[in-house]
Amino acid sequence: MIPDFPNPEETDKIEFFTEDVDFQIKDEVGIQQWISEVIEIERFQLTKLSFIFCSDEYLHEINLKHLNHDTYTDIITFPYSEVNIEGDIFISIDRVKENAKQFETSFENEFCRVVIHGVLHLCGYGDKTPAEKASMRSKEDDCLALRKQSFIA
Repeated sequence: MIPDFPNPEETDKIEFFTEDVDFQIKDEVGIQQWISEVIEIERFQLTKLSFIFCSDEYLHEINLKHLNHDTYTDIITFPYSEVNIEGDIFISIDRVKENAKQFETSFENEFCRVVIHGVLHLCGYGDKTPAEKASMRSKEDDCLALRKQSFIA
């Protein structure tokens, strides 16, 4: 049987960058496959997706400049299409570390939750109301259950 992944055409559409943090994904292809699988399950077409891993301060500046929010956050998602999955997802590695401690989970689990949270936003899931938050959390849990290996160095 020929496996569905890796599909170079899909994994090449997901890129990872860092800004002002020392952070590395040990298995880029694995996490690209996982993200692609989630997008496929959600019945969306992947166009281009960039993840930018950064510090609290870097993301705070983006939050101020582009959203006029003077708060720290773990993630900001910028969608560029309403039809396909195309966007930039900025993730504060500092905030993910703090959240992992606060929620008593591993850094990797919290990291993967935040990564897929951004992808789910691009798939149309919201998190503004209590009902949306519950739906988002349930969907995140479903997506986390699809992971087959560790991605973090």
